[in-house]
Amino acid sequence: MLITAGRVLVGSGTYLNDGAVLVEGDSITAVGPRAEITEQAPSDVMHLEFPGATVVPGLVDAHVHLAFDGGADPVAALRESDDETLLQDVRRRAEQLLNSGVTTARDLGDRNGVVLRLAEEIASGSTPGPRIVSAGTPATSPGGHCHFLGGEVSGVAQARDLVRRNITAGAGVIKAMVSGGGLTKDGPKSWQSQFTHEELAALVDEAHQAGVPVAVHAHGTDGISAAVEAGVDTIEHCTWMTSDGFDLRQDVLKRIIDQGIAVCPAVSPHWQMLPRFFGEERAAAMFDLVRQMAEAGAKLIAGTDAGVQRAGFDGLVPALSFYAYLGLPNSKILDMATTDAADALGLGKKTGRITPGFRADLLVIDGDPLEDLDALKAVRAVVTGGRRYEPGRTTAQE
Repeated sequence: MLITAGRVLVGSGTYLNDGAVLVEGDSITAVGPRAEITEQAPSDVMHLEFPGATVVPGLVDAHVHLAFDGGADPVAALRESDDETLLQDVRRRAEQLLNSGVTTARDLGDRNGVVLRLAEEIASGSTPGPRIVSAGTPATSPGGHCHFLGGEVSGVAQARDLVRRNITAGAGVIKAMVSGGGLTKDGPKSWQSQFTHEELAALVDEAHQAGVPVAVHAHGTDGISAAVEAGVDTIEHCTWMTSDGFDLRQDVLKRIIDQGIAVCPAVSPHWQMLPRFFGEERAAAMFDLVRQMAEAGAKLIAGTDAGVQRAGFDGLVPALSFYAYLGLPNSKILDMATTDAADALGLGKKTGRITPGFRADLLVIDGDPLEDLDALKAVRAVVTGGRRYEPGRTTAQE
């Protein structure tokens, strides 16, 4: 496959004009000026020409929940669905991600291995979708946040056992619910911690011994601090909540930065509506916490929490507008949804960049996203692992 276009994003904020990308199998084999790469290409190569368009790395949504439907009550919908019906639904949701330009998604909450089954189908080429990095069943305390997914553990031995079972099943990341959350109405409050220091340390140790990263759901300041102490790899939400407000601890934030822990705020595609739900003052405070982390140098990565209330599986680009609202440059925001996210998922040497030897995960769009992020919505074609898809089509083209 030879893709030529008006622009190819070859580095942070850097275009190659009138460029070309040569793909063989599932990998990028050459990137360079159109005339030069065209001359290198085999005479019978499939040539996809997009004059005036832009090629960027395929997008990474670092926080999705394919088991949830994004409706008014995703927990109730999940409970009413058997696993075979759920598998059909997650296939459809995965294709929505792909059609929106997402070529890698990290799923952070499965039930009975359904998303792991989907990941295998996608990897084999039998089902269209992005590469899925699945956490399997997330760990939680008895009766804790998302306990209905089946990951309740108590004590060090049970924490280690759940990690081992998830990794054996094929999990590429371990998820722990370090604090409560709003999705679980009968569980701990969002600022309340759910694990002892010993439990969390054991969970992280077991995962890291197997070479698997750990992502933690943490709203509470105490939970964030405990996660940093345990040496986790990414912190999801990271809203610095306390029982009576917010408390961003600068000493903990410094450790997050020094330890290279990535933060995924998991911004809703409908973030503009948050003042209506939380109130203007509280929403402004939440927004400012993300701004403070960005200005301090924390490594922020893009994710949407797709599947929870009002968060569909085509919302990554609308969610990215939140960071533009905070004042981040478009080049940095694109990095957050490509290179930086790939690095945080442990895939930074395989995807997230348009460079020879990397997996052919590409997005072709009309317009210039460095000028206008909304250009990312104008999808012309998506290539994932060397397979080409077009929005609305379900058949891969080699």
